[in-house]
Amino acid sequence: MSDPGCATPMPLADLLSYWLGEMDQVSEAELEQHFFDCEECSARLARLAQLGRAIKHEIRAGRLSALLPARFIQRLKNAGMRVREYRMQPGGSISCTIAPDDDLVVTHLHAELGNVRRLDVIVDEGEGDVRRLQDVAFDPAAGEVVLFPCSADVRKLGVATLRVELVAVSDGAERALGSYTLNHSPHR
Repeated sequence: MSDPGCATPMPLADLLSYWLGEMDQVSEAELEQHFFDCEECSARLARLAQLGRAIKHEIRAGRLSALLPARFIQRLKNAGMRVREYRMQPGGSISCTIAPDDDLVVTHLHAELGNVRRLDVIVDEGEGDVRRLQDVAFDPAAGEVVLFPCSADVRKLGVATLRVELVAVSDGAERALGSYTLNHSPHR
């Protein structure tokens, strides 16, 4: 006879909160009791932990590129990762690099995001290499998007200029929120 599955599957947000240790003690105890009784949710938690280990491995190897919340970057720093950070206001331009002992480099792109429903990020790496990341996840209250490039790729760069634009999209119309210029040079 096949397993009927979980009658009350735990939401992914609860599984993540549990795995990250962000639950209060009462909620955590309730969830743990559910795990003892539910093979399906226990297996989902195990898969989540396995995915977390794989992501951690890719981050440490410098092979991951993403847009991440600032609190995730803080967790990486708390875990001992060496993070070089840049902070930019709209219209800003900075000189940037990655040092040999940096594990990661991130750029905080500040913008007014309060009324934004959909956010696209346009990345122009020069020489016609333009990528548009559509409908990226962001926290409107944070007032920033954190650009997390692949460290391995950044280490290979020579002198390069990267232009990033944040664009609010609503009902087919676009509104520029900010343009940012990163002038990369190899670490000396």
